[in-house]
Formats: sequence, structure tokens, C-alpha cells
Amino acid sequence: MTETITLGDIAIKVTRKAVSNVHLSVHPPDGRVTLVAPSETRLEVARAYAIAKLGWIRDQQEKLRNQARETPRQYIERESHYLWGRRYLLSVEEREERPGIKLDHKRIILTVRPGADRPKRAEVMHAWHRRLLHEAVPPLIEKWERRLGVKLAKYFLQRMKTKWGGCNPKSGTIRLNTELVKKPKDLLEYIIVHEMVHLIEPTHNERFMSILNEHYPIWREARDELNSLPLSDEQR
Repeated sequence: MTETITLGDIAIKVTRKAVSNVHLSVHPPDGRVTLVAPSETRLEVARAYAIAKLGWIRDQQEKLRNQARETPRQYIERESHYLWGRRYLLSVEEREERPGIKLDHKRIILTVRPGADRPKRAEVMHAWHRRLLHEAVPPLIEKWERRLGVKLAKYFLQRMKTKWGGCNPKSGTIRLNTELVKKPKDLLEYIIVHEMVHLIEPTHNERFMSILNEHYPIWREARDELNSLPLSDEQR
């Protein structure tokens, strides 16, 4: 059962589950707040706990608001773009041929037809990002299927504004944010592991944390690094 507590301008989603302790979380990138409490916890008790932590909640939300944001990409000559955590300069070539992208040392070479506008250039870039992810993701899934003893039915790539990933344990599928192509590959792996552990344990309870600690003990460092990196201007 899920309910919502409102404290001024802060809405807190409260879920009661079979856990031993209260878990209060402020989630990047938008600062949404969730509280998971033991099944028998009364809503007024959960509210009192949240009130006691209000200062901490506001501090966490402020940190997220101050997190670096990319300025909107214009897809023009010598603009900075990121791939797997590295910075590249964009080179744009207008030709009467099929649009595409090549990687050349520290440059990303974007080929478009003459007169191609910003949305068209962005479309070519995003399609390339998806292809790169479709190359990188399957080997990581196969690796962690063996380690975790699970079988993933399917994965999806999509633009997400508030999450790096998601899991549907019933269908055996996971979703991955296409923005992960801009981050170091080990952070992509962390998100894949996190979501695949949800196939074993759907909630963020002690069992989930225990499995993550056993198989990916540096997950906290990976999470903190991912959340410290600049967000896309679309992730608002």
C-alpha cells in the first residue's frame, strides 16, 4: 500500500513493506522523496519521522538542484560532447549522403545533409547513442545473468527524465536511460547490476542491499559518482 505525505512543498511517497527499519531517500535527478517503513507503521508515525528529517531532505534536494547541468546541445562545430565519460569535440560535415557519425581520436564527426537543422542533427546523434548502447549492454547482461543466477527476458533503452534505470520483475525486463552512453562504462554496469538484482528482490530492502553488497561491493561509490556527473539538459 502506498500513500503520500505532504510537508509544505515536499511530497513524500510512503510505502509499507516487510522491512525492519525506515528507509528515507531523496532520488536524483529531480529530488523526489520516498519513505519505506515496516508494514505495521502508522502513517502519523511515518509523518513524524519525515518531519524530523526535513532539514536533511531539503539539504539533499538543494545539492541536486546545484548539480551541474549541461547546457542544451546545439550540434555545431567544436561543441563539447561526452561519450563513455570522455569529452570530444564535435565536427559537422554537410554532405549529400546518408547521415552518420564516426569517432576520430578526440572528435565526433557528424555527417548530415546540407541544411539539416538542430532536431535532425540531434536525431542522428541519438540513434548513434542507441547503437553504441546496444553493443555495450548485452555482454554486461550475459555476465551478470551468470553471476546472479537470473535470466533477463529483454531490455529496453529510452530517454528518462528522473531515473537511470528501471526493472519490471514480473515481466523480467529492465529499462536503461540512453543518457548512460555519456557516462563511464563502469557506471552503466552498475545500473545494469542494480536493476538485475531487482529480478531477485523487487524492493530496496535489506535483502536487496545484501545481494548488491555481495556481488557489487563498490555500488555506493558508483552511485555517488553517477549522481555527481552533469545531467543532460533534458533530465529536468
